[in-house]
Amino acid sequence: MDSSNHWYGHAHILAAYCGMNAAKPPRINGVLQHGWNILHGFGPGHEPPAGFLKYVWSDVSRRRGHLIGWRDYAVIGSPWAYLLAQQPEQPAERSGTIFYPFHTWEQGAVEGDHGDLIARIKETEPGPVTVCLYWIEYDMPEVRRAYEEAGFRVICHGQRGTYWKGTDTKFLYKQLAELRRHKRVASNRLTTAIFYGASVGCEAGVYGPQMDFVEDRGGFDGKHLVQRLHPELHGESIDRELLAAVTRSELGLDELLSPQELSYELGWSVA
Repeated sequence: MDSSNHWYGHAHILAAYCGMNAAKPPRINGVLQHGWNILHGFGPGHEPPAGFLKYVWSDVSRRRGHLIGWRDYAVIGSPWAYLLAQQPEQPAERSGTIFYPFHTWEQGAVEGDHGDLIARIKETEPGPVTVCLYWIEYDMPEVRRAYEEAGFRVICHGQRGTYWKGTDTKFLYKQLAELRRHKRVASNRLTTAIFYGASVGCEAGVYGPQMDFVEDRGGFDGKHLVQRLHPELHGESIDRELLAAVTRSELGLDELLSPQELSYELGWSVA
């Protein structure tokens, strides 16, 4: 199994949905899309090997992949959609904003000014504000302290894991719980978290000083590319109906398979 299939506990969520042992999900017969992006569903340097299925969240990703000549796609919906199917929402009062600063990753860095972003958040959000940092920034005392000293509650959902080690299999469960307690979700880049928040009823905003990757990522850079693709999804307040429609498409909320169908697609059963 490609180790990225375990990131964020994705394989574990799918196994639970199929009635299997979520602690030890079976091998997936291909590579699973692990986050939203503006291209074909897979990140830089993450081209699935020939002969392995490309499991994507939506038909949008499949069509983008076909444009560059990729085949062997299977549209199954996002692990997040299967998590929602297993975790019905309980009525609860919402308040405040959860903000996800654009973040670095395990093999690269981003450039940008956290101080400028903090100032913009304080200007825009009435509060209370929760800032969710990626684990790398969370482990940087100077970054975490800057947000804490601004008066924000600072959290981290956990590590996505590397080569089957260190994965917080409850990552998305934690994220779901946090999004459901907040009225708004916001970020300084249109990212997966914005769509996750919209899927559970959060108002949304995409604004603030933008950050970008330092290294060349072959088409995955480009805050401006994201803005050109979805200019209507940028601003301090995004139209809820419009965002809801894009969210349903990009997360594959209408693509869910039955446990039996999903098990068959993933190579977990023979019938």
